[in-house]
Amino acid sequence: MSTLLLITSAPSSIHAWHALGLAEALQAKKQPFRVFFYQDGVYVANRLQWQPDDQRNLSHAWQRLGIRLPVCVSAALARGITDAENAKRHQLDHHNLAAQFELVGLGELADAVQEAVRIIQF
Repeated sequence: MSTLLLITSAPSSIHAWHALGLAEALQAKKQPFRVFFYQDGVYVANRLQWQPDDQRNLSHAWQRLGIRLPVCVSAALARGITDAENAKRHQLDHHNLAAQFELVGLGELADAVQEAVRIIQF
């Protein structure tokens, strides 16, 4: 039984944190799951977001899970988030995609939806 966690909420939303909590629980129980960051959920992949030391960092928490972290490339680019390859392609001066996150097309979401028994959107 596979679960797809579709994260569309910004990192400042409690829903984004609930998505992480469910991912941690599924991983602890060794349940198969995939994630996909879409719409405002892509902001979690921005390595230039700074958090005070006394607050948890959502990006770092996702990175610590050690799973694949696919991010919709179109949604990311529209929100100012890019990797080195797309920065060069679109003639942007810098790239800011956080480590372990990867930009992918919507075909990846379609595959994940097709394979999932359960889809939960946050």
